[in-house]
Amino acid sequence: MKFLRMLLAPIALAALAFGASACGDDDSDSTDATPSGEGGETITVYSGRSESLVKPLFEQFTKDTGIKVKVKYGDTAELAALIAEEGSKSPADVFFAQDAGALGALQATGAFEKLADSVTARVPSAYRATDGSWVGVSGRARVIVYNPKLVQESQLPTSVRDLTSAAWKGKVGWAPTNGSFQAFVTGLRETEGEAGAKAWLEGMLKNNVRSYQDNKAIVSAVAAGEIQLGLVNHYYLYGFLQDQGEAFNARNHYTAAGDPGSLVNVAGAGILKSAPNKAGAGKLVEYLLGESAQKYFSDQTFEYPLVSGIAADSRLKPLAELKPPALDLADLQDLQGTLALLRSAGALK
Repeated sequence: MKFLRMLLAPIALAALAFGASACGDDDSDSTDATPSGEGGETITVYSGRSESLVKPLFEQFTKDTGIKVKVKYGDTAELAALIAEEGSKSPADVFFAQDAGALGALQATGAFEKLADSVTARVPSAYRATDGSWVGVSGRARVIVYNPKLVQESQLPTSVRDLTSAAWKGKVGWAPTNGSFQAFVTGLRETEGEAGAKAWLEGMLKNNVRSYQDNKAIVSAVAAGEIQLGLVNHYYLYGFLQDQGEAFNARNHYTAAGDPGSLVNVAGAGILKSAPNKAGAGKLVEYLLGESAQKYFSDQTFEYPLVSGIAADSRLKPLAELKPPALDLADLQDLQGTLALLRSAGALK
């Protein structure tokens, strides 16, 4: 089915399906669609965010609005390709993606209905589509997780470029099959060019970077002293701290302003032009940007809420102070090019 979708979907979306074996950023398994109930108004959501993470939000939305939600959970890239394959016959009303690249790929095909300006205006321009076709609902920052017992804060690198130096030989971990890492490399291609991104990847490999399955495995390895640094998304650390307490031997480090390692990606949503229930879909997108959902992302998943006035976890560096590299998040859509580069450099087989 994966290769069939590659043949049927537009080139950009076929590229996303090609990499669907990569681990999702939520580091969890997916399930098939499950209806919330029978009768009454219903919307259908294709969700690249895991069931364990967002099912409580959908259930609360139903309680608050009376609108039932049917959800098809899966890999974000595969769901984007499926939407393209289904075309105007897709039952999906809303695509809830775990990263902006998949949203950008569908945006390029014209699959999305333009969202109301009053909705998109709630989110800073850097975290929504320039044409109003999709909007970010929560943010995640790339960071370097480190073991404070092994590395002094003053020794931490200001750029991911520094990780290829001899000082970090054999001391750094990454997860090349993970979707969030691949999005980071796609951003690296945008900021450094193909040659620059390949040189960095090859430099990391020559420096004996250690590969792990996902973000959680990297954070665990850092805390155990197996490695000293790891390239991850910011919020995984806080799940460990919640479970194991402040004695857990890992902390987050943000690289310098504009550094490729300071990428801020988003989970976001768009309404399909073919949506059977556009009105209900619009209510869900508004709900995801409402106070209740934004507080959920802050309190339960430790992500950055994107709506002004909703506070992030106090331990996080404020979103307004983050200075990610200057790029359009929709440009993170070229996963096929990133996978080819990772293979060419030897980071993937």
